[in-house]
This record gives sequence, structure tokens and C-alpha cells, in this order.
Amino acid sequence: MDLTGIHHLTAVTADVRENHRFYTQVLGMRLVKRSVNQDDVSAYHLFYADKVGSPGTDVTFFDWAMPRERRGTNSITCTSLRVNGAQALDWWTKHFESQAITADPVVERDGRLTLDFEDTEGQRLSLVDDGGAGEAGQPWEKSPVPPDFQVRGLGPITLNVPDLGPTNAVLKRVMNMRQVRSYPDPESPAQTVYVYEMGEGGAHAELHVAVRPDLSRAHLGAGGVHHVAFRTPTEEQYHAWFERLQSLGVQSSGEIDRYYFHSLYFREPNGILFEIATDGPGFAVDEDAATLGEKVVLPPFLEPRRAQIIANLKPIE
Repeated sequence: MDLTGIHHLTAVTADVRENHRFYTQVLGMRLVKRSVNQDDVSAYHLFYADKVGSPGTDVTFFDWAMPRERRGTNSITCTSLRVNGAQALDWWTKHFESQAITADPVVERDGRLTLDFEDTEGQRLSLVDDGGAGEAGQPWEKSPVPPDFQVRGLGPITLNVPDLGPTNAVLKRVMNMRQVRSYPDPESPAQTVYVYEMGEGGAHAELHVAVRPDLSRAHLGAGGVHHVAFRTPTEEQYHAWFERLQSLGVQSSGEIDRYYFHSLYFREPNGILFEIATDGPGFAVDEDAATLGEKVVLPPFLEPRRAQIIANLKPIE
């Protein structure tokens, strides 16, 4: 029973209009679901992805009025997005210049060409050349980014922890990941980043764990990451993961139906929130694929409160 890769990553925005502009007009991703946080319906939950919202392509946001994240350890510190080839990274370098987005020069890191940048709220992002390997999302024909250069999906996600041991135990013994290599931390070369892979491996199925005992603990805020979700391909395996967590004494949320997928949440020993999520049923379950993300949609259990919920949401365009 293996996880097959990164399912989605959820971060925080305090400026939902600018967030929408950046991820659709600068990064060229499609807003495939305009909904609300099911546990806090005063906040949007926005999903940016490929044309159809394929599992493994989603960067999602909770709309919370918070100050900026205080960076540190015990947190998710970098979100990678996959593109194909050095030519794509050259295009993105010029594109960021034209959009007045500050980006670092392309470097080789962990054997892959990488372009580091931040969104307008300081979320740390990287474009990673996956060489065309791994699953790719479907290009969105209305994107301002040419199809050959569009984001193919999520790549490695980086965590900072003060002590590798407890996290290593959960990743290997509970989540069946494999530690396959390491490399120097680009922010502190004296420290080490350890690479864990899931399933068949590859850039879409890696978690990178940086050991940083020198940092203070992070505080979540705008530009910070709330949680990372991992893919499980079937309902049967999803139920089996819940049973596995129970049998190993790992406290979890229990099984939660998010309507678009089924979720299971737990924290690794350094307090970082993990989610295991099913690939289906997907975002087209309540919208036509041609008009994904164009209006606020709610799961059935929230529909009776639609008028009240919509009245409290601010426009994003």
C-alpha cells in the first residue's frame, strides 16, 4: 500500500483578489473550483490547477485575514511546480521579468534545473524541470502561458524540521516512503535536505525534509502553507490508511468526505499537517468541465446556507 504522489497543497492568502490574479494571470493556472473552507465558511477555498483539476496539479488557498507568515522550522517551506525542459525555464525567466516578479537565476539542485521565486505574499515557490517525466496535467487553452511551458503539476514539497528522527520514522514506518538521497540545504549549505519518495518516485512523488535546528518555530500566516496532501488511488486504500493509522496509534481526523475527494488528516511529530486524499470523484462532479471555477459552488451539505455564505464573501475579480 503506497501513496502515489503529491495530491494538492493548501496555503493561506490575505489578499484574495491579488492571489487570483497572480495564479491565473502570472502562473497561468486555471481556477477550477471556487468554493469555501468547509470548516470555516466565511473563507474562500480556491483551487488552481490544470484544465480539469487533475489530482496532483492543485495549489489551493484559504482566504484568511492574517499577517504574513513568520518563517521558521516545523513548517512547509517551499512548493515546487513542474515544467518540462530548460527552454521552459528560459521562458519563465523572461516572463517573470516582464511581470516585475523577482526570481533567482536558474540553478541545478538535487540534479534538476530549478527557478526559485515568490508570489506577491511571499509564498516560496520553485519551478522544477522534470524532463517530461511523471504525470502531466492537461494544458488550459485560455492560459496566458503557452501550452509547452505551462505548469505540469506539483513537484517536490520541502519541509523544515528541527530533528529528523521522529519525522523519518513516520515517513518510513507509517507512510511507506523511502529515503533515497540527500543534498545541501540551499539556504544553509552546512545543513542537509533528505529526499523521500513515494510510489514509483519522480519529481511528482517526493517530499524533501530540511533539518534546521538553528531556526525558531514558524507561525502560520499569509504566504505560508497550511498542509500538504498525498494521493491514494482508491477508496479501498483510503480506508486502509485510516485503519493503518489507528493500528499504529497515530491520531487522525478520521475519514472526512470533502465531496470532491475524501480526506484523512494527521500531524507528523514536528506538528506539520498531512492529509491523505483520494483521486476522485473530482471537480466535475457538480460543474460542467467547460465552466469550472466561474461561480461559487458548495457541497450539498452547505447548500441550505448558500445565501448567507455568499453574502459574506467578497468578489475576487
